Amino acid sequence: MIAQSSPPPKRWIPKPFPDSEEQQMAIQSLTQSLGISPFLAALLVQRGVTTYDEARVFFRPEISHLHNPFDMKDMDRAIMRLQMAMLPEREEKILIYGDYDVDGTTSVALVYGFLKNYHKNIDYYIPDRYKEGYGISKQGIEWAADNGFSLIIALDCGIKSIDRVAEAKALGVDFIICDHHRPGDELPDAAAVLDPKRDDCAYPYKELSGCGVGFKLLQAFCMHKGIEPEQLYPCLDLVAVSIASDIVPLTGENRVLAYYGLKYLNAEPRTGLKALIKIAGFSRELDITNLVFGLGPRINAAGRIQHAKAAVQLLLAESEEEADEFAMAINKHNNSRREFDSSITEQALAMIRESEALTHAKSTVLYDASWHKGVIGIVASRCIEHFHRPTIILTQSNDKAAGSARSVPGFDVYEAIEECADLLEQFGGHTFAAGMTMPVTNIDAFRRKFEEVVARTIKEEHLTPLIDIDLPLNFSEISDKLVRIVKQMGPFGPHNLQPTFMTDDVYLVGEPIIMKEKHLKLNVKQGRTGHTLTAIGFGFAHVADHIQSGKPFSICYQVEQNFYNGNVSLQLMLKDLKV
Repeated sequence: MIAQSSPPPKRWIPKPFPDSEEQQMAIQSLTQSLGISPFLAALLVQRGVTTYDEARVFFRPEISHLHNPFDMKDMDRAIMRLQMAMLPEREEKILIYGDYDVDGTTSVALVYGFLKNYHKNIDYYIPDRYKEGYGISKQGIEWAADNGFSLIIALDCGIKSIDRVAEAKALGVDFIICDHHRPGDELPDAAAVLDPKRDDCAYPYKELSGCGVGFKLLQAFCMHKGIEPEQLYPCLDLVAVSIASDIVPLTGENRVLAYYGLKYLNAEPRTGLKALIKIAGFSRELDITNLVFGLGPRINAAGRIQHAKAAVQLLLAESEEEADEFAMAINKHNNSRREFDSSITEQALAMIRESEALTHAKSTVLYDASWHKGVIGIVASRCIEHFHRPTIILTQSNDKAAGSARSVPGFDVYEAIEECADLLEQFGGHTFAAGMTMPVTNIDAFRRKFEEVVARTIKEEHLTPLIDIDLPLNFSEISDKLVRIVKQMGPFGPHNLQPTFMTDDVYLVGEPIIMKEKHLKLNVKQGRTGHTLTAIGFGFAHVADHIQSGKPFSICYQVEQNFYNGNVSLQLMLKDLKV
């Protein structure tokens, strides 16, 4: 078990109240046209929703709001090359190649599962995390060439695989790359490179997941072939899982894709996901949080512990018996992953606490050759919960040091790693998460240089956990209607977070209850009068003594519905508490 301790103090950052003349007019207009309270209207204006039409789009996303896939650079070339491979006189063998994480495996299940209905010479390939590493592997290309594949569709990887794509071309194998990571200065010499983050790509939405880019390829394929788009939409359950698990923004096109993906997941999920939902123990309507913490880790566990091909087999399973079998196996992998995660996190935290240099650094870079490569990204995130700073966890893999980086809000860890590129053999990723490999002999030099870069560029405010507060809220305004309308603002995720409220002058009613030695349940009221509400604070047992003095305190929280024994009640989910 990971030792429990008080979490680091947090900064509360209230968002500016929309009080300009223009914003006040928008609040008044939304209040009247939507029949909601000025408080809820202010919440919408804060999120950029200022008119009735914008509110209609926000609350009721439509498939028609998706962009034309042919607006993406190279989409016409991708469809032309795919169509050529499918010509009866050519009947080329097509290989669907994807990364081993959730985004990659859902991408492969999506594209392979759909295209196999229109082309018989098709197969899929997932690289081994430990033998082949991230991205396009030499082994994968050689396997494709040896088995007669002449076209590879790479999903969630490939944007930096300049050499590998060139090697494939020399072997007579073309690539269509569908990626969403940042490109380098040079693009691979592929038949088509689909990546909305290309500098020369005018596609209006830049934050698609890898599976999202794969979906746009299939959307264009359907348009070109005259296939009814309704045949593709049930695949949105996979896109929703990828969007949630890859932590991409829940804005624009992603919000539409996730909204409809959740509808399919809750109404008629594919057989494999249905089995996974059952084994995860979900009995109510799924939301993004359920995907992030319930389904995503289980899908990921297949590649972390053994081979990610099992995850694709689960997602493509047609019979319930087959799906249940794969789901049980993957759940066992997830249990093993948890054990590795817990023990390695304990070791990592001990290393930081026992080293004065590490304790006072602006970054964390740790290495242990024995650590399990499959969980080092999770361990990096766990370390940030205790020491809030950019963190890289390294282990040995194929005689190299392989690492996963995680960052803190406001700091671009990818750019910091890029400044250390001279010490690395390979790296890639996003603002908040990245991966890398380097010679083991470079670790100390990398640790020093990364710390120098972080110390020079990070702001002190980034080193303290922050909580964004949407609006102050009086307990008297908390109602079933408020919760119902707030729920409709979802799906929630990055850049469209569930609203967090703040209330001052809060008093404890009765005695607090400590649950499982670390959680807190308490009854509270605002002021000396007013109605009492129940609040739950996970990991808040350490504040129990401080709130029993009879003095008022402040809380920030989210309002949710609590389902228990067939009854539904409102409760506050504490984010922080200040005496």
